[in-house]
Amino acid sequence: MISVSQENIQLWISKSTKLFIKKLSRNDCVWADGAEFGHQNGVYIPREIRETDFFPAPKNINPTKPHIFETPFSTFWPETGEFKTSNLKHYSNKGTEMHFTGVPKEYFAELTPASMLISGTLKKSHGASHHWFMVIDSASDEAEILETMFDLNTDFHFGIFKPESALRIPQDESEQLIEELGKSLKSGKLAAFIASVSKLPAPSLLASQAQQEYLGQHGLEKLDPYRIENPGDAIMKISRDIEYKLYKRAELRHRAAEVVRIITEKNTDLVTAVVRGFPELDATFLSASQHRKSRAGRSFEQHIGQLLTDGNISFEEQAVTGGRRPDFVLPSLIALKDATRSFDDALVLSAKTTLRERWKQIAMEKFNCSLFLATVDDRVSADAIHDMRHQEICLVVPESLKKAKETCYKDKENVITFRAFFDEQISIKRPHFRVVRS
Repeated sequence: MISVSQENIQLWISKSTKLFIKKLSRNDCVWADGAEFGHQNGVYIPREIRETDFFPAPKNINPTKPHIFETPFSTFWPETGEFKTSNLKHYSNKGTEMHFTGVPKEYFAELTPASMLISGTLKKSHGASHHWFMVIDSASDEAEILETMFDLNTDFHFGIFKPESALRIPQDESEQLIEELGKSLKSGKLAAFIASVSKLPAPSLLASQAQQEYLGQHGLEKLDPYRIENPGDAIMKISRDIEYKLYKRAELRHRAAEVVRIITEKNTDLVTAVVRGFPELDATFLSASQHRKSRAGRSFEQHIGQLLTDGNISFEEQAVTGGRRPDFVLPSLIALKDATRSFDDALVLSAKTTLRERWKQIAMEKFNCSLFLATVDDRVSADAIHDMRHQEICLVVPESLKKAKETCYKDKENVITFRAFFDEQISIKRPHFRVVRS
């Protein structure tokens, strides 16, 4: 794996006319981890991309094999400064995808699941190359920045983008904010405007607003997991897409007003205001980054709590027991502590939007019952899933992630979907957890 920098990503994006981004499947990269994982030695390019003009068109160069189309071309890999003679090959008798080979193996080694390949067509050739490529590990901060820059939703797999679309704010939102800030500044009411956006919405409010937006989009009255075909996908859409967009909208107003205040409050010229105000500006942007990362966890729990509530499932949230505080205890803390109960008469459900090493905290929560860990993280490694199995932790993931080519969840016995959790672990195995709520 080669580390990439945000500055280099932005530099090469600025040199490009078009961009191609693909979330890498396991087959696209696991070959670089050893011969035992296969000999693919490259990335599959989907038909939808092959049929655009982003890559040079493969041609048949061997009349005796009319089903094979290929083209060699020069590629540049900025992080190592390496030029490669890569190849595009399409076996038309085997499928619609095109194989992109002749790539640096070290770029693809030991990648976290759901990492990304980004490429650009250059405005001006670099050496003999008209295309540059980077691989961005999904566990890096740069991956999160890329997702934000191009507004990559949870159902993203690949796409062609214009460089100028990076960091673009929707026109109607930006124009409205510019107008409001301008009027406030001219009328001397900037302080009042800043006060009105001085606090970002509470996670509970954003969670509720995101749920209501999702329900409205799908004509639903509540988040009943037994009336939603794929409840895990619904939660992922609400938490990672809808709620995040609501948050970014509120954050833009909050941070923009704060920056205007810092620059204008001293009544100095612009250059002086920026230089003198830099420490405060720097602190503002650092706070924005930290707050963006920390806000998601609590709301994810609230979405799961809403599923349990609307599904008429008995539970207690954040119940303290023995110095521990599991996210959800089903059906109740009393049942969990009952020394006479059977193993399946209670369960613990923890919730973490992203796992990394934090799942090991869950392994310490032994309560003589099944332990489930809900997540919308598509970056969990096969080794981590294996270790969780030995700790008797069962992962609960969105339905689309369980079968996704980019994740390691498929065929793992200790990974189930939200659909299976509600149907099999509750309705079939523990029907007494269901209650009638007025």
